[in-house]
Amino acid sequence: MSDPGIETRETSDAPLLENGNDPYGVLKNRDFLLYLIGRFVASFSQQMLGVTVGWDIYQRTHSKLAIAWVGLVQVVPMFTFTFPAGHVADNYNRKHVLVVMQIVLGAACAGLAVVSHQKADVKWMYVCLFFFGMARTYLWPASASFMPQLVPRRQFARAVTWNAGLFQVSAVLGPAAGGFVMGQSPFWVYLINFIGALLCALLIGLVRVHHKVITKEKMSLKSIEVGLKFVYRTKVVLGSITLDLFAVLLGGATALFPVYADDILHISTIKLGWLQAALPIGSLLMSVILVHRPPLQKAGRTLLWAVAGFGLATIGFGFAKTFWFAFFMMFLCGVTDYISVVVRHTLVQLRTPDEMRGRVSAINSLFIGTSNQMGDFESGTVAHFTSPVFAVVSGGVGTIFVVIMAAILWPELRNYGRLDA
Repeated sequence: MSDPGIETRETSDAPLLENGNDPYGVLKNRDFLLYLIGRFVASFSQQMLGVTVGWDIYQRTHSKLAIAWVGLVQVVPMFTFTFPAGHVADNYNRKHVLVVMQIVLGAACAGLAVVSHQKADVKWMYVCLFFFGMARTYLWPASASFMPQLVPRRQFARAVTWNAGLFQVSAVLGPAAGGFVMGQSPFWVYLINFIGALLCALLIGLVRVHHKVITKEKMSLKSIEVGLKFVYRTKVVLGSITLDLFAVLLGGATALFPVYADDILHISTIKLGWLQAALPIGSLLMSVILVHRPPLQKAGRTLLWAVAGFGLATIGFGFAKTFWFAFFMMFLCGVTDYISVVVRHTLVQLRTPDEMRGRVSAINSLFIGTSNQMGDFESGTVAHFTSPVFAVVSGGVGTIFVVIMAAILWPELRNYGRLDA
């Protein structure tokens, strides 16, 4: 299913037949370890940034609408640049794309630091956030499609598990660190992000593997169409992406945490913080389990059961009346969501020819990014017109319905076997 218009060649120092059952074997791969550390540094600092920007802007404007613009200015480049980003990832050296875009991201954070230090107009923060969102849009497909070149095929599922697991570590620790540092001054958070972006660029620059494109394809609608047609034809990829899209769109209850904390659970802000940490804590625990076990033998069914479990846990959270029950349900959401992430990302990368990985990864990232934003909007809107409980429970029911439909419509996904096959 490769596109004859592009020929690519991969180089890697890793032996192709290395056993993928050693949970720590993939960490002996120098290039992957550099990539992993670099991505963790960038993710940790960006988690600090995520908890700081909205607070900083609200403290300066005392406007809820001003906070809404924070999400919008980062979503706009996602729609604008996703398909060009996929094209770039397939037609240019992915390592160079990662390094350049990390530098752009660092420059955006430096801009935020200057605006914060000089107390400049808030509109300049939005300009910086737009370029931040643009750089991240180019980073996603380049990063996802570059990782399969760093490790042997049999170790790729393990590599995804390590990569996703460290992201969950950053999701737990980053906001806490951000809250502490921004208490001193938001300027220091922005400066740490600037340093983190440059350090990530340096570490990825030290990676020896290069993605070399022999024949470049011009950016065109046909180039974009090739990626879309591949996703549509490859039912395993289409099914896994669609499952994730609707699970996040319908089953996302996190946007209603403040409502549940104040009106239903009657908990303090400290417990609200723990409730927000429940999902990444569950994901982190599952990452430890998966990294110490062989690749999944029935990946398709596991994915379907994981998404269904996510829906059931969401329903449980919807009916929660006590903090600890709500925490446990969100913990289970994190456990099942992590399984879904690992299976989906592995299937998308291993089932896609290298010359199309950038475009397919861009489509995948567009689905994920927009579903997160639209999921928050959907939950808030339904809660406004009905009730928070109905919004959460109906979303969980909808998620389970999507799983049933996916199992019926795409038997290829349901019957998919060993994850690293």
